[in-house]
Amino acid sequence: MADDKKKIRYSDEELEEFRQIILEKLERTEQDLKTLRDLLESNDISQTKILSFEDSAYTYQHDNTMRMIARLEKFKNDLNRALIRIENKTYGICRETGKLISKQRLRAVPHATLSIEAKKNRNK
Repeated sequence: MADDKKKIRYSDEELEEFRQIILEKLERTEQDLKTLRDLLESNDISQTKILSFEDSAYTYQHDNTMRMIARLEKFKNDLNRALIRIENKTYGICRETGKLISKQRLRAVPHATLSIEAKKNRNK
């Protein structure tokens, strides 16, 4: 197989592998979002009947659940943008260096848009 550093983009077969990884993560994310929303809804209904809104434990749990939902929504949007990059055949290309992001990194963080090199340079 050709060296990734000399390739301009990932092959259609490689892009399909990444698409499958992303679709699996999207499915799990959707399930997690549904679970959290259901939890939030059931807590809102049951808690408002017995507790005042000022109850700190309820407020903390509610706020924490809302943050988790927001984080998952952002992740879902990032994954959907990665699918668009796959369609455009620009997936896996670092937006700062123009080099291919390593397969290992993309398998771990399939929505990544920066190579490790670019990420390290940003953190300096």
